[in-house]
Amino acid sequence: MLEYLVLLTIPLAIYGGGSYLRDTITGRVKPNKVSWLMWAVAPLIAVVAEISKGVTWAVLPVFMSGFVPLCIFIASLFSKKSYWKLTVFDYLCGLFSALALILWLITKEANVAIIFAILSDGFAAIPTLKKAWNNPETESWMPYFTGLLGATTSFAAMQHWTFSNYAFPIYLVSVDLSLIFSVLGRRILAKIFLSFKKEV
Repeated sequence: MLEYLVLLTIPLAIYGGGSYLRDTITGRVKPNKVSWLMWAVAPLIAVVAEISKGVTWAVLPVFMSGFVPLCIFIASLFSKKSYWKLTVFDYLCGLFSALALILWLITKEANVAIIFAILSDGFAAIPTLKKAWNNPETESWMPYFTGLLGATTSFAAMQHWTFSNYAFPIYLVSVDLSLIFSVLGRRILAKIFLSFKKEV
């Protein structure tokens, strides 16, 4: 019965992604288009690879982690209020992300594809990690928090601890934690510093 916990990823993704989508349309957040495009492509490729290896319910969080970014990327193209200027660094990360996907197409081996999908997603995350730390007001931690909760449900659905089962969920947990800290890090550190300063 625990495997059905992955169904929670649907309302979690809708809630977290929906709030980010709304904030994108209103201009409250400014998505990095390189990140969100590649975040859409890489997990969806991982889904195909995992299904080919026999992964069942555990694939749902990975699918949602690609579908929601695809919606946000499309919204960012049409919302002038959510404009974020891309730099050479962003494009380089996007290039490395795309290269990882091309390597998957060359190999066509499921486990290798999952590795390259993780690398692609990771390179895509770097611009938003950088942006969230330097300009946290342009980001929201909510979709990463709901993404984190969704990713953890994969472990409940795992019947066998194989690489194709656990690799991407472990990566998703790690990257979501990193993104949450990037968005909230300065606020947390500022509060710690102020409380320490008061005590002194």
